[in-house]
Amino acid sequence: MKDEEIVSLYWERNELALAETERKYGRYLMQLAYNILASREDGEESVSETYWRAWNSMPPRRPELLRAYLAKIARRVSIDRFRARHSRKRESSEYQLSLEELGDCLPGGGETEEAAELHRLTEALERFLRALPAQARRAFVGRYFFADPVRDVASYCGMSEGGVRSLLFRTRRALRVFLEKEGFSV
Repeated sequence: MKDEEIVSLYWERNELALAETERKYGRYLMQLAYNILASREDGEESVSETYWRAWNSMPPRRPELLRAYLAKIARRVSIDRFRARHSRKRESSEYQLSLEELGDCLPGGGETEEAAELHRLTEALERFLRALPAQARRAFVGRYFFADPVRDVASYCGMSEGGVRSLLFRTRRALRVFLEKEGFSV
């Protein structure tokens, strides 16, 4: 079933929308959640919550790219779950590893950062990503947005794992330089 048809089912409040979403995107969303949480059980709960949030957000929203819309929800849900669990105990996941990798090239954030500064940082990151070669951008987004393991990034970028690590290292270093030139203290 096409995405437009699935979205129409959501708008009609037809529960078949959930079954079709699960059929078409269930594995993809589970992998995304697992990459962040490193727990199958937590991943399943995050995916279930993703379906619930999608159900409650359509209408009024009518996403043009259902896969991206669901990924954004799943990522947000999984990160919230990760933070809640991580505040209680220390566990490693691809999400945690990717955050540690980025830690040395991004300015500090958190609750005290002003919204305007965060907006400025977002715009700078978007400019940086648009300027990257396609393969570097794909690897960077795969690793740091989707929290894909390096071996998966290597697979879909057609590179060795060492090549991906090297590419990501150079890209993080370039990001740090770029952000410093943009006036961010890293």
